[in-house]
Formats: sequence, structure tokens, C-alpha cells
Amino acid sequence: MSKKNDIKLLRINYLRGPNIWTYRQVLEVWLDLGELEDFPSNLLPGFNERLTALLPALEEHHCGVGERGGFIQRLQEGTWAGHILEHVVIELLNLAGMPTGFGQTRSTSQRGVYRMVFRARDEQVARGALKEGHALLMAAINDEPFDVAAAVERVREQIDDCYLGPSTAAIVGAATDRGIPHIRLNDGNLVQLGYGKAQRRIWTAETDKTSAIAEGIAGDKDLTKTLLKACGVPVPEGEVVNSPAAAWEAAQDIGLPVVVKPLDGNHGRGVSLELMTQADVEAAYAIADAEGSDVIVERYIRGDEHRVLVVGGKVVAAARGESLWIHGNGRDTVRQLIDKQLNSDPRRGEAEEFPLETIILEREPAMRLLLERQGLHGEAIPKDGQKVLVQRNGNVAIDCTDDVHPDVAHAASLAARVVGLDIAGIDLVVEDISKPLAAQGGAVVEVNAGPGLLMHLKPAEGLPRPVGKAIVDNLFDEDETGRVPIIGVAGSDGVTQVSRLIAWFLHLSGRHVGLTCADGLFLGSRRVEQGNRANFAAGQRLLMNREVNAVVMENGPVSILNDGLAYDRCTVGVVTDLHGAEAPVAPALAHHDIHASEQMFKVLRTQVDVVLSDGVAVLNAGDERLVEMADLCDGDVIFYDTHHDNPAMVAHRAQGGRTVSVEGHHVLLTHNGQMSVRCADLNSAAARRMTGGLSEQPLPGASIQALLAAVAAAWAMGISPELIAAGLETYDPTGKAVR
Repeated sequence: MSKKNDIKLLRINYLRGPNIWTYRQVLEVWLDLGELEDFPSNLLPGFNERLTALLPALEEHHCGVGERGGFIQRLQEGTWAGHILEHVVIELLNLAGMPTGFGQTRSTSQRGVYRMVFRARDEQVARGALKEGHALLMAAINDEPFDVAAAVERVREQIDDCYLGPSTAAIVGAATDRGIPHIRLNDGNLVQLGYGKAQRRIWTAETDKTSAIAEGIAGDKDLTKTLLKACGVPVPEGEVVNSPAAAWEAAQDIGLPVVVKPLDGNHGRGVSLELMTQADVEAAYAIADAEGSDVIVERYIRGDEHRVLVVGGKVVAAARGESLWIHGNGRDTVRQLIDKQLNSDPRRGEAEEFPLETIILEREPAMRLLLERQGLHGEAIPKDGQKVLVQRNGNVAIDCTDDVHPDVAHAASLAARVVGLDIAGIDLVVEDISKPLAAQGGAVVEVNAGPGLLMHLKPAEGLPRPVGKAIVDNLFDEDETGRVPIIGVAGSDGVTQVSRLIAWFLHLSGRHVGLTCADGLFLGSRRVEQGNRANFAAGQRLLMNREVNAVVMENGPVSILNDGLAYDRCTVGVVTDLHGAEAPVAPALAHHDIHASEQMFKVLRTQVDVVLSDGVAVLNAGDERLVEMADLCDGDVIFYDTHHDNPAMVAHRAQGGRTVSVEGHHVLLTHNGQMSVRCADLNSAAARRMTGGLSEQPLPGASIQALLAAVAAAWAMGISPELIAAGLETYDPTGKAVR
């Protein structure tokens, strides 16, 4: 078989919000199969066998068949290269540790050109997986070698570089479980939970409740001990020193054995334990001094190191450390024994997801000192049967949450409160955490801000603990969702007018409103950005604003196709029409293969799909196709039309629904077919100002429809008919009333 030309990647578009494919982020790829359009999988000799040899787990893909082996069945029957690429990319992401199940491939109006999408939590990772998947597929088609392991490793490296760390991911995951949305604010671990005024921020295990003063106190071990001791928390006696000689003098005053450690160190670096001689103390001073600004000498507390996680004043998890030993065989060096007996543990690794760290002597001077005290070094060969202590404390990854004695929990909670931290990792040394602290001579040795959570999420032994949930529950009360009301307005006819009028109604109701539309970006009564701001980026800026407690966003079809919606769910979703794709075809829509109004249904239904279960969809009942969208809404529906006796409206009212219509020259709000309220006079000069100021002419039909849509959205938000009428009287479309 002759070599096939590469599939062309015509364009790649990252959809960052809910879109025509799914609620979540996806990478949309436009593919030109070229000659492969004439060669589905069953017409490529040996291809299926080569592909499944490279990726055996494709057997697990259900595909459209709906059961294990479904995709293999499709390969055997004959499927096209775009669909195959979708599954290859998904499998590479699965192998790299970012499980992905969603993907779709659809043909376009151009022969051989397809749109392929797959779930993409991070754009750069998705692009990397696409590149590797494309290369793998072409290698399988052309019977060329391909290193799958190397490709998976490259994708995994991108995940490590780009994706949230495990602590942050656990908190974000817990927020998602509660229905709280999030926005990633930088390339690292700074994340916003919630929208607008209801938001909170986290940075790994620190939050916007974490006091900078408390962090400063926790970073000063001597000050921390002073405060804890004053409040009755057991702490080891200690003294800050500035030279090896002063360290030995302090050790003699305190009483041997002692601990020498950096005053502002972390992760146990530079800590030397149970020192008995002047030489050891002075050597330990040099190690600690290299790690921090000052060195502290403390009384040695017997027992194991423990980490107790305190969130909001409550103990939510605890982990215990253990000493590390190697056993000599008379042949291997200390370094070799460490690799064979300790680093071979699958729980150890360099990446963040491993609960235990790889032991590397070159970066552990305290460990080298401990070996020297036993007459050994990295290249020494211990005798057969000789037991060598490699690390006295550390490896805090054995869950012991259920064993914590109430007295220990009280001391840990008190230590966090004394320092002032909302989230604190309390390090204590105790022989048995199930017994009272003071009775066994235990003590709190450190209080840490921004503690790592991995030891509790993936302990080396024991049960994982829901620490992410504890942090989210401390940030948000039980009845809080992290949301502010969001009103999305989708369509092509009069959507800017509708959006601005809704924002005006909300402004009069006392809310600090953010508005993005084709006329600009508005905060309250001020236009802060000129030009068209009906797009994803402007919408996200509003959601990040901590002063905004209601948001109105105009969502044109092109914006939805380019980026998706700027929010995950909304309180009210308005769809005004399915226009915009009629001849002459709009170039921006044709770019997305949208050529007729019938295709607009799938685009604009996105706005209805994201309405919350306690929210409302506002739909133009004058278009039968929009009436059909009502079945897609998780919440309630309000229909609007100029004709009160529209059959769809009559049927909706008969089922207890709400409608907004026109009776004579008044706007009519009707519920259950019984309660009707007139709330505006369409013949008034105020209403006619909707057109821009023609006071003697009747209101055009398009402006009446826009007015009805805005009134319906205001009613959905609980704004009274009286205030709606007042809003219509005071609204000025020229912008003078809103700037």
C-alpha cells in the first residue's frame, strides 16, 4: 500500500465554556482527511491490528455501540480517520493520567472535512495530546514505528507543567461537587471559587481568609513557640543561636539530646534530631544555617512526627511519620541499598502525586550527617545484617485520623487559633497520638501555613480523607453556592437592547450590576469599556469582579461558537430568535459551517442548556422552534409574544406557566392563566424611547419584542411589576441614564 498523506489540521479552537458540544471545555479541531476520505479503516490493510497493538486499551472504548469493544467493532466495520483520531487522543490522555471520556466527530458541508472535539481540561495539554495522537495515527496508517511510551511521557510532562497541583485540584473538585463554579486566575494554583461578590480565592491550601500576619507568625518558629507556650500549648524548650559555638552552649543549657533546625525552614529540610555530642551539634548547625536565616536549638522530644490538619478550628485529618531503615547485605553500598529497599517503593516519586519522596542523598545533608554519626556514608558498604537508620523522622504519610485523642485535637486546634490560621498543618511529636499529649511528654513543634494535603489525600497507608471538602465547607456556608444571578441573552435581533434594559431593571432593584454587550462593558451606572464586549473575555472579567452581585451578558451565536459561554450555569437564559444565518450568509457564521437558521437551534440552545434547576428560560413563543427549547430547560420557562392568544402561550398557561404578552397597548404578565398584571403602557413616550426617541411614532414590532423579553427576564428575577413599569419610564437607550 502506498504511503498516505498526513491528515491536515486546518484549525484548532479551544472552547473554554459551555458550547454546542458539551457543558465543559473541549478542543475543537477541523480536519481535512484528504485521500483518506476514500479509505475508512476496513480498507487499510493491517491498520486495525497495528493500531490496537500500539494502544491495546482501545478495546475498552464503548464508542456509539455503548459497550466494551464498541470502538473495535466500528474499526472492523469501517470508520473514518477523524473518528479514529478522536479515540487515539482520548486514549493517550487516559494513559498520561488525565482520564477523558468525551469526544465527537462530525462531518461538515465540505467533503473530507470534519470537526473533531474531545474533552480538554487544559488547552496546552490538549494540544500536546493532539500532536502526539496525530503522529501515532499516521504511523499506524503507514506502517511506521512509533514510541507510545515516549509520547505518553511527553503528555504527562505537560500535565505536570500545566494542570493544577493535587492539593488545589482536591479543593476545586470538592467545590465542583457542591455546584460551586471556579475560574483559574493564573498558570499556577491561584483559583477563584464562585462568581462576583460571592467568590472566594484559594492558592493551594491558602485562602483569602488566611491572614498574612498569621503566615508571618507561623514562619517564625521561635515567635510561634512563645505564643503557644503563653496559651498553654506544650512546646519544646528552645533557643535561637547564631554560631556553632552558641548552638553547643544552648544544647548544654537545654539538656541533651537536642534538635537543631532552621528557624524558617519547611518540609523537614535541614532538621537534625537526637544530637548528643558537640561535633554533631556544630555540624547540624551548618546544615540548618544553609536552609534558613536563623537556627534554633530545641529539646529533643521522643516519639514519631505527626501532622495534624486543622481547618476552621477543627481537626480534619492526621498522618504519622516513621523512621526509615535499610538492611546491609555485605555487598551493596548505602546508596544502592536506599534505591533497592526504599526508592523501589511505588509510593515514592518526584512528581506531586506521589505520597512519598524519592530519597536522594545529595540533597539531604541532614541524612548524610545521620549516616556519619553511624560511621557510614553513601558509598560505604554496611555489613550483612547491619541495620542502618537513614531518616529518623519524616515520611509523614500514614493516616491516623481516627486515632487522635481529644486532648491532642484540642491542642492542635488551639495552636492554629493562637497563630490565627484558618488552615494549618500542626506538626507534633508524640509516641502515641491516641493518648493525652502532656502525659507522655509530647509537644507541638511547628505550625505551618499553606500545608500540603497530599499526605491526607493519598496516604501511603490508611484511608484518604476529604480534606478538600473540609476547606470548601469552611469557605462557604451550607446554603451558599458561590453564585450571583447571571442573566444570559442569546440571539441576533435586539439582544443588546434587551441586555441593557434587563441591567437597568436590576440596577433599580438595588443590585450592583455588571453588563457586557455590543455597546460596551458596564459596571453599575458607568460604561467602563467602549466597543463590542459581548464576548467570553469580557464576561470572565465581570465574573472576577468582587463588587458585582448580578451579571447580564449578551451572547451572540458567533461568540458561543468561538469560545463558548463565559459561565457554567445561569439564573435566567433568554433566547430571542434563530436569525443571523440567512442569505447573504454572515461570514463569521459560515466560518463555523453555519449556513441556515435551522442550524442556529443547536448553537443557541446552549443558552437554555445551562439554566439552573431553580432558574428560568425566557423564550420567544412567536417562533415554534424556540418553543421546542422549553423541553431542554432544567428550570421553569416564561414564554413571551405580542399575541396573548398564541397557542403555545395558552397551553403553557394551562399547565401553570408564566407568559408575557400585549393586551391593547399594555404589557401583560400572566400566571396560571388566571393572575394577570398590566405593567407598562406601550403608547407612553417612555416606552417609545426604546427606539431612540421618536416620541410621536408607535413602537416598532422588533422593539416591542425586545421590551417583552426584558420584562420577562426581570419578572423571572423576582422584580415587581411596579418596579418594571418604573424602569421603563426611566430607561434611556441613548445611555444617558446608565452612564
